[in-house]
Amino acid sequence: MSAKKLTEIFDLLQGEPIKRLIVVCANDDHSILAVSQAIEQKLIIGILIGDKSIITSVCRQAGIDSGRFTIIHQPNEDLAAQQAVSMINRDEGDILMKGLLPTDKFMKVILHKENGLTTHGKIVSHVTVIENENYPKLLIVSDVAVIPLPDLNQKIQMIGYLVEVAESLNIKYPKVAIIAPSEQVIPSIISTTEAAILAKMNERGQIRGCLVDGPLALDVAIDNEAAEIKGLKSQVAGDADCLLFPNIESGNVFYKVNTKLARSESAAILVGTRVPVVLASRGDSINVKICSIALGALMARKNEGYNENN
Repeated sequence: MSAKKLTEIFDLLQGEPIKRLIVVCANDDHSILAVSQAIEQKLIIGILIGDKSIITSVCRQAGIDSGRFTIIHQPNEDLAAQQAVSMINRDEGDILMKGLLPTDKFMKVILHKENGLTTHGKIVSHVTVIENENYPKLLIVSDVAVIPLPDLNQKIQMIGYLVEVAESLNIKYPKVAIIAPSEQVIPSIISTTEAAILAKMNERGQIRGCLVDGPLALDVAIDNEAAEIKGLKSQVAGDADCLLFPNIESGNVFYKVNTKLARSESAAILVGTRVPVVLASRGDSINVKICSIALGALMARKNEGYNENN
């Protein structure tokens, strides 16, 4: 059965081997509480890199036994990030997570050409799984945080990442909507023309493992009634599993409208890296971080040989 709720990610992890999570600059209560609860649920082993005095103080105030973690003292943000990535590259961890440090510093180390977590020819993208009570299933969305304006080749890889996450959630042959301002192909709007190219490439077997349609305006992608009113015939319209946005502005606004106005729950990870990377915002709730850890664990477990093949 495919996961239709974020809580079902935890069900998919039952009986799976525990993975090692390394947290960079784990000096904040949200990260420590999320990791602690993930340990209690037997999802991960927690390795915290940061200021040991701050970490133990946070644990003490929260009533958490700091002995349940492996704590590595490194108070310098840059050095903590470098140490975490080096540990991943030495196969001492299976999942990486950002704690209390700026995203740009975190990403700089991950994207380092020689010592980072990237593979030549592969982009790094951000995938978010959103549970909105007004939609009958999970929505898998990209990119809301990393790639500002993806080109056609990047979009092809991003579709592959969306499919990878969908398959980890037991969603077989996911329906991918390429979002644009209109379902009409308008030559002056590049998001519509590239969407049409992506749909045609999928039709011809150049993009596999999913059903792609576009351009699709957001309303017709997720609402059957809107698609019917507009007379749109599409196997994806009104029933999308995945949404590929044309730029970071539209994706980020969609994400924040869901989480802040609609109070939707979510989980998010970086993909295209050698291991899953949990990249939750400092403003995200503990529940978002726990769900993101679970999604990272699921991706690490569902992709056997993740380090070698990604």
